[in-house]
Amino acid sequence: MDYAILLVTLGVLFLCSLAADHLGRMTRVPRVTLLLLVGLLVGQSGLDLLPTQSQDWFEPISTVALTMVAFLLGADLTGEKIARHGRAIFAISLMVIFGTAVIVWGGLAAIGLDLGLALLLGAIACATDPAAIADVIRQSGIRNNFTETLGGIVAIDDVWGLILFSVCLALVHPSNGWTGPLAIAGHEIGGAILLGLVIGGPAAFLSGRLKPGEPLQTEAFGIVFLTAGLALWLEVSFLIAGMTAGAVIANLARHHEYAFNEIERIELPFMVLFFLLAGASLELEALWSLGWITLAYVGLRIAARLVSGELGARLGRVPQVEIRLYGPSLLPQAG
Repeated sequence: MDYAILLVTLGVLFLCSLAADHLGRMTRVPRVTLLLLVGLLVGQSGLDLLPTQSQDWFEPISTVALTMVAFLLGADLTGEKIARHGRAIFAISLMVIFGTAVIVWGGLAAIGLDLGLALLLGAIACATDPAAIADVIRQSGIRNNFTETLGGIVAIDDVWGLILFSVCLALVHPSNGWTGPLAIAGHEIGGAILLGLVIGGPAAFLSGRLKPGEPLQTEAFGIVFLTAGLALWLEVSFLIAGMTAGAVIANLARHHEYAFNEIERIELPFMVLFFLLAGASLELEALWSLGWITLAYVGLRIAARLVSGELGARLGRVPQVEIRLYGPSLLPQAG
């Protein structure tokens, strides 16, 4: 690897992110949108300015960045917040997941797409991008009942999504039986929760005994990298593992805010690279080649989120002013 090219590329990307952040503050356009557009411009579907080896950076950077996001989202799953927002979190998350799957599947099937493929696309449409939502919340600087509930929804979204995708996969390939996909989902979810508990317990003990500063920042790096690495090694969900570890620390540590503050301080460079490389890796030609399927999928998913988000909010008995906010807030697509 040419380290000169690596360092120059990273320097340019960080400076581009600074410009995107400044433009976002001037125009009120979310920073994540601008970073994705910059990545798209300099990536393979745009000017193709990035070195070829930059494609190899995306997976490790995205794993670390998303583990940090999951860790911070776990902070919204304390006993106190679940008591206040639990009904809304579970009602909205379940309604959005299953409502999205049904509407996208039904719509694609109605316009002639194969039933099995439509079902899998419906399951894929359920995935919500936690990084984009978390970054918008952070950029807004708002912490209230709505953002706490939204954070809780995104935190458990991955669990419902894995279960639903496994069920849909078993329905599409019944000859392989139910045990295979469900066993894989059970391993990913159960193993991730167990890993989060194993890491979160000692980390909660340690976090309560360290003062803010360099030692705690070192601990934060250690928790994130250990969680991400072990999750990949054990082939479990690093998102669920990070979320579980964050929830354990938030509930058990005496001064849990120290750990989360340190994660927030070190998170931004990883998030910037994640969004830029995500935009750069987008293959527009592949999207256009699908033609009407792409347009139908996007349109149906937007409609599904708006409808199911409002229905879930009504079932969750959220304040009237928030009812129509959850659907649009959960539009970002993961993957």
